Amino acid sequence: MGKITGFIDYKRKSYSYKKKEERIKNYNEFIILRSENELRNQGARCMDCGIPFCHSAGCPVFNLIPDWNDLVYRNKWREAYEQLERTNNLPEITGRVCPAPCESACTLSINTSPVTIKQIELAIIENAFKKGWVEPKSPFTETGKKVAIVGSGPAGLSAAQQLRRSGHKVVVFEKDFKPGGILRYGIPDFKLEKKVIDRRLEQMEREGITFETDVIIGEDLSAHYLRKTFDAILLTVGAGEPRNLDVPGRGFEGIHFAMDYLKKSNKYISGELNEREIINAKNKVVLVIGGGDTGSDCVGTANRQGAREVYQFEILPKPRIWKEEWNPEWPEWPAILRTSTSHEEGCKREWSILTKKFTGRGIKLERVHCAKVEWTKNEKTKKMKMVEIPGSEFTLKVDMVFLAMGFLHTEHNRLLKHLGILFDKTGNINIDSKYSTNVPGVFAAGDASMGASLVVNAIYHGREAAREINNYLIK
Repeated sequence: MGKITGFIDYKRKSYSYKKKEERIKNYNEFIILRSENELRNQGARCMDCGIPFCHSAGCPVFNLIPDWNDLVYRNKWREAYEQLERTNNLPEITGRVCPAPCESACTLSINTSPVTIKQIELAIIENAFKKGWVEPKSPFTETGKKVAIVGSGPAGLSAAQQLRRSGHKVVVFEKDFKPGGILRYGIPDFKLEKKVIDRRLEQMEREGITFETDVIIGEDLSAHYLRKTFDAILLTVGAGEPRNLDVPGRGFEGIHFAMDYLKKSNKYISGELNEREIINAKNKVVLVIGGGDTGSDCVGTANRQGAREVYQFEILPKPRIWKEEWNPEWPEWPAILRTSTSHEEGCKREWSILTKKFTGRGIKLERVHCAKVEWTKNEKTKKMKMVEIPGSEFTLKVDMVFLAMGFLHTEHNRLLKHLGILFDKTGNINIDSKYSTNVPGVFAAGDASMGASLVVNAIYHGREAAREINNYLIK
């Protein structure tokens, strides 16, 4: 694939970003893609490795990465798009927000820098939209079967498109005013502008998919109605139950779940809320508790709102600092320190910090009380144990705290109760190998059944669930 000596002839050149001083003034995307000629050189770095670990071990949707790398190198952009479209319904999303485990698994990562797979993927799909190649695909025949999909996140959208192309009538129900789920309301615009989602939704609507928004299934429409009206139901409602911090003072005004903060910010940017209705960090000292992507998104949003200072505390130990280009844990995802673009825009980060309590005056938050901890591993069980370091207590004066500590499981709402859905030991929807729940004709996919995970995992499980639902409907 690519040029035989491409990985020797060309150095890795990923996309660049607008300067942080410029980008924090707005919520626009700030990625700058390389020129087509430079992207061809990057595609040439794909080395015909024999066993494409990027495809088999790194990519959850099994993208045909070596194929479209080679096609880009040979300037066959349309053919590259056709290969990309075979495995991924939302490459414009993964090309922006996926952490790219494919690059960690790239064979070049054994001892040098990997191919810029994520950049090439994004360039392929953006070029395809620009050239008008992304067109609706109508089914060859209509089956007369109807499928209801509850939730319009990445799993729901991917399943909807696959099922519609198989000839089924598909209705996607969304509780919010616009479809997109976590893609629209959970990811900030500076990482994913919503016109990107709208562009794909237009294609799906032209394919015949119906979107019913501002509808809460179980309240506005009953579970009984869904079972009576549709031949199959797919639940893609996400993992919406956030992990709380049960410490003294949790009820003070100024402590918010991260997703509540991000959702209101996104609605403000789209014009669904006014400035008085959002959680505003302007001129505030902000603490984000939790070191993952959601926490990073809170950091970037707070900076754009004009926060005075932003801190981020993580209870886990600081990952090792790794400045080499190669992957020390190839082909696995390496446990190394990562600094996001939001962190670069302004954030004081600390690790191994335990939050013990909050204090304030009246109902208003004023301080967070913390301590440093030490982590040790039990050599027999290999489990990590946390021990508070004596005398390490400290306080931080804050105005606002965002809890970004992940999600426990899907919300156990009225819909799932009325359907009689059973849950697994983690609290997520229990499914079998065919994505079927305990209720005949009711399926589940995405974070609702596997727990909070990557967008690319949700896309894969949505596609797989669609395949099983299609088999169920046409048997």
